[in-house]
Amino acid sequence: MTDLPTTTALLAELIGFPTVSTDSNVALINHLAARLEQAGARVEIFHDATGAKANLWARIGPDVAGGVLLSGHSDVVPVTDQAWSSDPFDMLEEDGRLYGRGTCDMKGFIAAAVAMAPLFAERALTRPVHFCFSYDEETGCLGAQALADQLRGRAVMPSMAIVGEPTRMRVIEGHKGCYEYSTHFTGLEGHGSGPDQGVNAVEYAARYVGRLLDLKDQLRARVPEGSRFEPAWTTINTGALQGGVAHNVIPGRARVDWEMRPVQKSDAEFVKADLAGYCAHTLLPAMRAVHPEAGIETETIAEVDGLEPASENEARDVAMELTGANGAGLVPFGTEAGLFQGLGMSVVVCGPGSIDQAHKPDEYLEVSQLGACLDMLERLSRKLT
Repeated sequence: MTDLPTTTALLAELIGFPTVSTDSNVALINHLAARLEQAGARVEIFHDATGAKANLWARIGPDVAGGVLLSGHSDVVPVTDQAWSSDPFDMLEEDGRLYGRGTCDMKGFIAAAVAMAPLFAERALTRPVHFCFSYDEETGCLGAQALADQLRGRAVMPSMAIVGEPTRMRVIEGHKGCYEYSTHFTGLEGHGSGPDQGVNAVEYAARYVGRLLDLKDQLRARVPEGSRFEPAWTTINTGALQGGVAHNVIPGRARVDWEMRPVQKSDAEFVKADLAGYCAHTLLPAMRAVHPEAGIETETIAEVDGLEPASENEARDVAMELTGANGAGLVPFGTEAGLFQGLGMSVVVCGPGSIDQAHKPDEYLEVSQLGACLDMLERLSRKLT
């Protein structure tokens, strides 16, 4: 097995790249590419339109279809206004823990996968190992969505994927999707003393939120039989309602930020169809009766499909064998796993660390968890020979 100190040192290097989603990740991707190329991997880098963000796709082993994908996102959440006890981008090892932004979410898994690359290259693999390190997962899985479009239709693709989000090395076979939207309302400003002379965008936005609350209740009745999610139904959350400038001004603009976490695609289609009908037949006619140019537009921030549990899942079965688990579970948080499932792979989520530590000040990864991940990957290298 690749020794733990080597992997820990690599993780410290990765933490030193402050790849907050608002900033570039290219330097980190280039660093990972150099490490993988040194191990003999065939590496491809895909930049976004700005050139400031990049995805990495690499392969070690034969140029044949099948094999396993090891996937992780390179971006981290901000540390602004968080009370850290040490520099979040200078990893600190203390009392069996590795402190730093991204240690568990999810550079620990990336470090383990890259540290294992020389061993994968030494083994006479009959099936390849692929690596995928993406950008902007934290802001809507933007990098993985772009990469999925670029990879679709390729002949040489992995058949299984392990997404290394922090699960304490538990094997996870399903999670809900995450659909995020901002709905914009354009009304007509006016003096507060003459409400009938204007179109109050905030009031129409509030009525829209009321409709979201009605749908929230209706979704409970649509819960799929045998759903293992917690909660078992599709949820809706209203994150923000913004608009208005003063007490006595009819607001001309407003915005509602909201999300839903579907347990099945049909729920998402139900919600979107209902809201479209409500706007077209109820809200907009009332708004345009006063101001013909009034409008409602919904901006899609992200629509990331969930990981749907499947009765047949080779990745789940392999991961259970590698970790010694006797079952697989579900989690409430979202990942990029559904995108790989959409490409035809069987997928599990399994990685070192706890999601309870993610996004918090003094984020940490237990050294023992990093060791357990290396153990799993070493067993994987033997299985693929």
